[in-house]
Amino acid sequence: MDVTNAFLHGSLDEEIYMSFPQGYTFPGGTQLPPNAVCRLHKSLYGLKQASRQWYHCFSGVILRASFTQCPGDNTLFVKQRGTRFIALLIYVDDIMIASNNDNDLQEVKTILHAAFKIKDMGAPKFFLGLEIARNSSGISVCQRKYALDILASTGLLACKPCSVPMNPSVHFTKDMGTPLDSARATSYRELIGGLLYLTITRPDITFAVNNLSQFLSCPADVHLQAAYQICHYLKGNPGQGLYYAANSEPCLNVFSNADWGNSPETRRSISGFCVYLGKSLISWKSKKQQVTSHSSTESEYRSMALATCELLWLNQLLKDLRVTVTSPTKLFCDNKSAIDITTNPVFHERTKHIEIDCHTVRDQMKNGFLKLFHVSSANQHADILMKALQPGPFYSLLGRMSISSLFHPSHSLVV
Repeated sequence: MDVTNAFLHGSLDEEIYMSFPQGYTFPGGTQLPPNAVCRLHKSLYGLKQASRQWYHCFSGVILRASFTQCPGDNTLFVKQRGTRFIALLIYVDDIMIASNNDNDLQEVKTILHAAFKIKDMGAPKFFLGLEIARNSSGISVCQRKYALDILASTGLLACKPCSVPMNPSVHFTKDMGTPLDSARATSYRELIGGLLYLTITRPDITFAVNNLSQFLSCPADVHLQAAYQICHYLKGNPGQGLYYAANSEPCLNVFSNADWGNSPETRRSISGFCVYLGKSLISWKSKKQQVTSHSSTESEYRSMALATCELLWLNQLLKDLRVTVTSPTKLFCDNKSAIDITTNPVFHERTKHIEIDCHTVRDQMKNGFLKLFHVSSANQHADILMKALQPGPFYSLLGRMSISSLFHPSHSLVV
């Protein structure tokens, strides 16, 4: 559903004044004093308070309809009556509703129509740039049109595809290449910004885009060429997305890894993890660590802590959605020393310098929330999020990530 003129619905709680628009005259020839202003009682587009007041207005309507605001995500509202469940998610003025009861769905629509001028868009097929295909076996989500728009804006719509998004033999730094002029630097920033939004359905380009986003302040020609290589890679399969199976087991599995000292300038490590709900990939991250790790074991341990925090949030979100996790969460790591630090209650000399919040992994394992398992490096899914890979290992890992390719000519679906 889409709300018309959403920001105009918010009432202002504070005194805000504005000047009259030029050329405005009051009816009846009313005379105003010099420099007259008017006080606003309703928000307008352009006010910094507008989005906040709209959210207060909308949430008030929903909460009065007996919905509960989820602590895991304040934009998610749920209501349960017996076996009947309905969830409502809002992003600015776009609303998505999911329910297992048609009467409850119609009741919510009636409430929203009474409160706002709203348009019913029907079953979701296109939402915030996401193309959604659904059948009895599951849901496929991709950003094909968005990817093609990026290629068109860069003039690479007819380019030759390449096999990987980034050359694994090149390590980029700020001092490489010739700095771009102002116009080309702006184009580089716009391209990276567009690619960042594409990563919400494309884990395969996450590392490459995050790596190149470090050079937004001083891009060079080599960085721009690397960004164009991502576009060449997208041309090979612009409709690739994610597949969520309907019969997936409700259990969380996470692969966590780190690339020690990956950054040639700061020598900081790259953390990466990917979380599965059953066989469906639901969350992933590639992030440079905030401090320099003394060893590969320490960098792996920090990555495990980052993944554990994500798991705790996802577990809360699943509870809000009334999804019962059937078994303890499994965390897979390819570093046995990091696993030993977690399972050994003795506080070793080599771990005294590690921040206390990193030991959340140990705490959650003691609580029974986590189970740790060793996995070989060849089967470490998170590798694709931390480093540029050769085509062989790249496609080997990508093929295990519940990827869908509905528009690809050679196959309709890869799981």
